[in-house]
Amino acid sequence: MVLLDSTVVNVALPTIGRELNASLAGLQWTVTGYTLSLAGLILLGGSLGDRAGRRRVFLIGVVWFALASVLCAAAPNIAVLIAARVLQGIGGALLTPGSLAIIQASFAPDERPRAVGAWSGLGGVAAAIGPVLGGWLVQAGGWRWVFLLNLPLAAAVVVVTLRHVPETKDPMAQGRFDVTGAGLAALALAGITYALIEATEPTGITGVIAAAVIGVAAAVVFVVVERRRTRAPDPTPPMLPLDVFASRQFTMINVITFLVYGAFGGLLFLLVLQLQVVAGFSPVAAGSALLPVTFFMLLLSARSGALAQRFGPRWLMTGGITGVAIGMALMSRIGAHASYLTDVLPAVIVFGLGLSVTVAPLTATVLASADVRHAGVASGVNNAVARAAGLVAVAALPAAVGLTGASYHEPARFSQGFDRATLASAVLLLIAAALTAAFIDNTVLWTGGRPGTPSEAPTCCPVGAPQLQPVPRGASASRVPSETR
Repeated sequence: MVLLDSTVVNVALPTIGRELNASLAGLQWTVTGYTLSLAGLILLGGSLGDRAGRRRVFLIGVVWFALASVLCAAAPNIAVLIAARVLQGIGGALLTPGSLAIIQASFAPDERPRAVGAWSGLGGVAAAIGPVLGGWLVQAGGWRWVFLLNLPLAAAVVVVTLRHVPETKDPMAQGRFDVTGAGLAALALAGITYALIEATEPTGITGVIAAAVIGVAAAVVFVVVERRRTRAPDPTPPMLPLDVFASRQFTMINVITFLVYGAFGGLLFLLVLQLQVVAGFSPVAAGSALLPVTFFMLLLSARSGALAQRFGPRWLMTGGITGVAIGMALMSRIGAHASYLTDVLPAVIVFGLGLSVTVAPLTATVLASADVRHAGVASGVNNAVARAAGLVAVAALPAAVGLTGASYHEPARFSQGFDRATLASAVLLLIAAALTAAFIDNTVLWTGGRPGTPSEAPTCCPVGAPQLQPVPRGASASRVPSETR
């Protein structure tokens, strides 16, 4: 549901804008309001599940998400829709981290790789089919059905979870919740996002400056608070232990994650509008445009993960990110009366091939770059970084390329901004590729030996699945599977 809603709504944006008389800023907030609360609270949601029970928090998140979806569907105006989307993101922050933690705690070690593989694969499929499903729902029944779709899904999840999922907790989780850290993180993201989105509006410059100052100040205070709680004994453990960034590899792979997810997060927001507003595609056709990406992800992700384990992630990721950049540059050919076969499909194929050989090695490198005791935090941080990147990109990219106000109602003006956005995104990706080639350790996925020696490669788990390792003395039990403990 969470991954589906991160993409299914995009196709409905032009229709929502027309029916609710929303500006481009209103459409941006429809996307970023959801991502904002999800990214800001996802680490706190994982901590809450460790203490209060992962199944319990997961179920609360599912029900919360479903009720917020009803509010979205009933929204009479854009302001109510944005508020309901923020509530949706809170539900997503409760259920998302618990889903993987439940798998870790519920499956035996020899079953866990397949379970994690299914978790990753089905999540990716959900995100990929979102635009297609969203386009069909918008065309067949209206944009409100995009949100009502979550009700039968939520009902099925609740029934299956109550019947088949055991309750698990972290018996070693101690101390109070880092509510201060979570609040500061959310405030920082909200202030910066507001400033970026509203900066192009003709009025309210004082509010924009105030929001920017508050956002930056909250980010600074967040770092100070989390550093103090990381270094000194504190009854409230930090939401983000900053010593996880002691690994240069971990820090650099998250910088690369931010650039990659920011580049295509911002552009894909504009692509759906470009296809409908400028090229004249129907919602279904616009949603189906990226369907080849799903095919390539299903076909090649596991293979690229195996190649990264065997030969190292550096050059695979470098080539993949470069391919995504070329695909985005080719999207600049999409204009008025564009043909899908000659203008859209070639760009989508190159984009999909590059993405399918980037994501799995990147995920594996994140987990391998952090100390084993920080495995859970490492995954959560990377997830939050990816979502924050998309959040900032959707807020900043339109303004950076001159798209403001109701410009999405002016096809020629919007098309010019979209062309600039494709080139800007491609440049960001080329920077990410250069950083990958320069700084990523090609042996980071290896337990020993030389790359290319199959017998030396880790074989217990697919890429993205945590490796089973002995627990260091004093390590947090929330960071390792229960069977290992």
